[in-house]
Amino acid sequence: QGSLLQDSVRRYLQLPADQTVLILHAKVAQKSYGNEKRFFCPPPCVYLSGPGWKLKQEQIKARDLGEAGFRVCGYMGLDSMGSSLMETQKLSFEEQPDAKGFSCAKALYISDTDKRKHFRLVLKLFFSNGQEIGTFHSKLIKVISKPSQKKQSLKNTDLCISSGSKVSLFNRLRSQTVSTRYLSVEGGAFIASARQWAAFTLHLADECCGRSEFPLREGYIRYGSVVQLVCTATGVTLPPLIIRKVMKQYAMLDVDEPISQLHKCAFQLQGSDHMYLCLSTDKVIQFQASPCPKEANRELLNDGSCWTIISTETVEYTFSESLACIREPVSPVPLIAALQLTGGGDVAMLEVQGEYFHAHLKVWFGDVEAETMYRSPKSLVCVVPDVSAFGSDWRWLRYPITVPLLLIRDDGLIYSSSFTFTYTPEQSCLPGQQVLSDVPQDSDKLLDSIHQEFTRTNFHLFMQT
Repeated sequence: QGSLLQDSVRRYLQLPADQTVLILHAKVAQKSYGNEKRFFCPPPCVYLSGPGWKLKQEQIKARDLGEAGFRVCGYMGLDSMGSSLMETQKLSFEEQPDAKGFSCAKALYISDTDKRKHFRLVLKLFFSNGQEIGTFHSKLIKVISKPSQKKQSLKNTDLCISSGSKVSLFNRLRSQTVSTRYLSVEGGAFIASARQWAAFTLHLADECCGRSEFPLREGYIRYGSVVQLVCTATGVTLPPLIIRKVMKQYAMLDVDEPISQLHKCAFQLQGSDHMYLCLSTDKVIQFQASPCPKEANRELLNDGSCWTIISTETVEYTFSESLACIREPVSPVPLIAALQLTGGGDVAMLEVQGEYFHAHLKVWFGDVEAETMYRSPKSLVCVVPDVSAFGSDWRWLRYPITVPLLLIRDDGLIYSSSFTFTYTPEQSCLPGQQVLSDVPQDSDKLLDSIHQEFTRTNFHLFMQT
């Protein structure tokens, strides 16, 4: 059974057939009072990607002899709603031009009867033949009463927006929900979409920077700052912009307070003559604001130039059931957040830190299973396999060997990760250095002592970004 599993892992590594579930959602949600329903904006979105989905659907199609059973559907709700499907929203996935499945939950809200300050979204996925795929959770969402009108204090950073964080921008004409449009990217161009929204990394940039290069800065975003918006999915970037506070359709030029969640703001193109980022139906254009003769610190905007800003979160679950006959749900899908190496010499221990771990998981270094101990839902500890498991010897290792880190369930379900583990040569045998032709008799002892001394520096943990 062990060799069969190892063969399956080798086939997977040669041709990974992953299935990825990506959940995008806002970091805060405004509470609904009385009978009103303040739907979450932007709406939580789910993307299904990876070649494993098509492979799995073909398996179901062949087994069930029908096309109706392999479509993916789902339900999304709040984590306190229980199992009642009446309290959740049904999701139907449509295939996009990039072959990803897409759906969003436009009618979710949190009422004032729910007294929690934080909650999570719960996504349940099924194939349409009734087979359950699994249950997936969003990150924590903070509940707010309404957008803060007070000047934000950096002592209370919960609602402030920091450089390097992800945001969404939307525009809503005359407060009408049906007119909401989101800044998005399609075909390499910025658009205003009524259906889909993009997450943008908001960077604080130096005021003297040009479009091609901008030194990134840390800190919280303040009005009057020069910022750069980079689409997280495509990498498409807007030119440097000055972010301005909006009050009653005026851009305030002299405000420098920290930006807060769900604030109205405008984006002036740096170095331009009163030009602002604006939408016109589904196009993103430039709009020239009108200076106010009586108040030099204000500029009059149009509706399309006033954006609402909100922080967003993404959580990604990846698994592969293409090589295993699995009837059980794939959840809980473990998420690796960090690696911690301890010990040295002949026994190096690796602690895998993250979420949703359980006792039926083993850590694999490529196609080599590691002795794994379950500590808690947030921690697994394993013994690092000797480099000889990969056909090399510490004494003659000339080049680094990098292997992917996997978590594999008892039944063969594979959970890939973005982490890799690298074995590097001893400092006495680095590539390009001359190797002694006359090896002294006590070379084993010498190399063992070098091994003991340098083992901890010879393991490198990488997360691919």
